[in-house]
Amino acid sequence: MASTDGSAVPGRELLATERERLLDLLDEADCRRLLATAIMGRIAFTEGAMPAIQPVSFALRGEDVLIPTGLGSKMAAGSRGAVLAFEVDDYDLVERTGWNVTVIGPSRLISDPDQVRTLDALGVRPWAPAFTHCYIALRMAVVRGRCISSTDVRGEPVDAAGDRSATPDPAGTPA
Repeated sequence: MASTDGSAVPGRELLATERERLLDLLDEADCRRLLATAIMGRIAFTEGAMPAIQPVSFALRGEDVLIPTGLGSKMAAGSRGAVLAFEVDDYDLVERTGWNVTVIGPSRLISDPDQVRTLDALGVRPWAPAFTHCYIALRMAVVRGRCISSTDVRGEPVDAAGDRSATPDPAGTPA
């Protein structure tokens, strides 16, 4: 298939050589393990009664995903007590494999200067520049994910990291 300028459409050449792909739902333990490996994520919130998604840096502490942001940002305003969604992923564009983890839960804004200084010790800074920042604490009420893997030429499952298993091993070792 070609685009309007005659060049190939990205990804279309993969269809001819596509191996069988497998979809597995991840249990909560695997989701939490993978969540801890990510260095950035995406937060979904409401801005002016419309959905908005932005990339964010984050840290984990207990049952909270902690997201630093500008104190007067639209993300901070859209998170005050709202139910938010947060997503992390890793993928291989060529193989069309990977995993994603979604966290959904109530949020609260942490803007007290002493609490902000304490959270700053976690070493995470706002993704977007901010003169004064705060933190969004997203409680992990729902944690779910999935893994899309492919099979090798023998039909054995291979995940996005190249391990010979359809789902990540909770201990982090190849199966």
